Amino acid sequence: MIRFFIGIALWFSIQVAYAQNGKYLKLPAAKFSIGDASDWKAAAFNDNQWKDIKVGEVWQSQGYPDYHGYAWYRIHVTIPSSLKQSAVWGDSLRVFLAHVNDADETYLNGTLIGKTGAFPDDQGGYISKWPASRNYCVAAGSPAIKWDAENIIAIKVFDGGGSGGIFMGSPFIDMLEKSDGIAFNLSGIEFLPGSKAEQKLTVSNKFNTAIAGILHYQVIDELKDRVIEDKLIPASLPAYSGKAFTLAFPHREGIKLVYDFKEKASGKVKSFTEIAPYLLTPKEPLEPLINGAGVLGVHAGSPIIYKVPVSGQRPFKYSIQHLPAGISFDTQKGIITGSLPKNGSYTLNIKVSNRFGENRKAFIIKVGDKLALTPPMGWNSWNCWGLSVSDAKVKSSARAMIDKGLTDYGWNYINVDDGWQAAQRLNSGEIIPNEKFPDMKALGGQLHQEGLKFGIYSSPGAKTCGGFLGSFGHEAQDAMTYFNWGVDYLKYDLCSYSDNTAGDTTLYAQQKPYIVMRDELKKHQRDMVYSICQYGIHDVWKWGAEMNGSLWRTTEDITDTWESLYSIGFSQTNNATYAHPGGWNDPDMLIVGMVGWGENLHPTNLTPYEQYTHISLWSLLSAPLLIGCDMSKLDEFTLNLLKNREVIALDQDVSGKQAERLINDNGIQVWLKPLADGSKAVGVFNTGDKYKNYNLQFKQINLTKATVVRDVWKQKDITAAPLKNISFNIPPHGVRLLKIIGR
Repeated sequence: MIRFFIGIALWFSIQVAYAQNGKYLKLPAAKFSIGDASDWKAAAFNDNQWKDIKVGEVWQSQGYPDYHGYAWYRIHVTIPSSLKQSAVWGDSLRVFLAHVNDADETYLNGTLIGKTGAFPDDQGGYISKWPASRNYCVAAGSPAIKWDAENIIAIKVFDGGGSGGIFMGSPFIDMLEKSDGIAFNLSGIEFLPGSKAEQKLTVSNKFNTAIAGILHYQVIDELKDRVIEDKLIPASLPAYSGKAFTLAFPHREGIKLVYDFKEKASGKVKSFTEIAPYLLTPKEPLEPLINGAGVLGVHAGSPIIYKVPVSGQRPFKYSIQHLPAGISFDTQKGIITGSLPKNGSYTLNIKVSNRFGENRKAFIIKVGDKLALTPPMGWNSWNCWGLSVSDAKVKSSARAMIDKGLTDYGWNYINVDDGWQAAQRLNSGEIIPNEKFPDMKALGGQLHQEGLKFGIYSSPGAKTCGGFLGSFGHEAQDAMTYFNWGVDYLKYDLCSYSDNTAGDTTLYAQQKPYIVMRDELKKHQRDMVYSICQYGIHDVWKWGAEMNGSLWRTTEDITDTWESLYSIGFSQTNNATYAHPGGWNDPDMLIVGMVGWGENLHPTNLTPYEQYTHISLWSLLSAPLLIGCDMSKLDEFTLNLLKNREVIALDQDVSGKQAERLINDNGIQVWLKPLADGSKAVGVFNTGDKYKNYNLQFKQINLTKATVVRDVWKQKDITAAPLKNISFNIPPHGVRLLKIIGR
């Protein structure tokens, strides 16, 4: 979010921030130094001895792998007056710096032109604003600009943990045009009877001057590459206002919607293209269906909380046969509680009925040394709320998980990520929550009453990635606190721990902090899933299980772009043998729905094709499934992604196998996952940019023939006749997800 302007009040969406005008200046490189000094902002400062660094990539990848703290960029650039002279509006110069981790002050020739976030020594302390893109604007007539001469853009950055610097984009300078004030706001799609849909579109003017132009709207069939509809609509937009449109299109895969607004004075066009969402998951039946995994891992003597996940029309009648001593069952809520004192396997027969029918399922509680016998499923606060997470937002998310039916499909963890900790510990050293969380124990208790599980976040370092208190030196106290609060899940994020290793890059240096917390957690009679978050350093999948890790991050943080999804998801090719019941490779959280990391909450930038790929691939990978969006704003399409019982069943398969890539050829990847019932889950992915026809020969995936081929998303058999191959068109960045019975 923009925090500072000279000359004009502006607001930019992510799409606008990345859209340069016709003439612009790239800012690819800078002089760089770690540390901080007040004279580094001055145009006259001599930075000849500073290091040359790329702008747009984190400094950790450019020679500063373990550095956190203050640093400065100094960009030398000549700004030609022709930039101003060629502009139609000519009002303001824009300096776009992409994203900055975590806070910055930006100067032009010594004059402050923008600040986002706050530094540790500011009044009120450190405030991270890493998700916000930096757009700073300077009036064209400002004396801060040296036209046709060298200018110095000096950026003071503070990184509180994790990656640091200017990243996730290509910085530039240009002149604003009125078209930059145009934003397209989509308020959701309504799916209508008869395979029709409608999009609510508002074309907004974010400037304080009126804008006139023409909206050009097209509906395109991507598969057939033909225009279905083409409209021109005149539009006059008053200052700080907008105009709403309702646009219709077919409800099916392959529909592309293109919106162009041509500003009258300059002739410049603001464009936005989206792939129209489409639903594949069938409407859930009225009769009860028991969903979720068929097994639960617990420790002997630890309290058990398990909500039976059932879809269908309420009310339900629940019953369980063979309930072992020590276990109770709430027949109103369908929640199992209690504890089992001895190791062993206990098989319960669950029956659920309503006025439309009944469903039965055998459910096994395995008491032993392993938790998370299937990958954890739930919600984590980070990808939507970032450091602005609060007690109210967590409770709202839990309520939405229940009310919108996600618990009916096995989603049950509610995890509070970074930003909950108070600035200081008690004199005793005990950690306490900040004012946003009045009572953590009560929060956990309320979640447990609903059959949900309670997760929390910390770091083995002194500070978390967001600059809050970590557990360094207080591991025993924190483990006791988590036990007292009723915590069921701990995400333990490496962050600033490298400050304590004095450059030691050995394997043991990576393992040590996780060993310390592992041993402290073991002292408490509570099942706490242990999430090791250290980004795959030293091949964590090879040793995460030794730390009693239930899951371990294999990658850096994911973002809601195809590039991030592709690089993370399709790189999981060397760790499949290390996934097993009780220990899972974790390629990070889900990026569907409304995300934003605490700033600029927006619909995911993934297309519907890419979202189907995302959920399909994570399920094939037996990955933990942690929703990262604003749960209160879950739309019909996102719920359609998250409530497909057959897709979830692939992820929750009790065999615990991770899919392996068998084919990677000409933009097609085929991944295969063996399932406990002897069948195989197969994902055929098109990583290219256009529709592609592909013929899958079953011999390529070690099958002679298939007797049943099922489309898992549509929950429909494609054929029950023996086949040796199958052909289909796959959308760009899309998938065909199959379950195959054969030999």
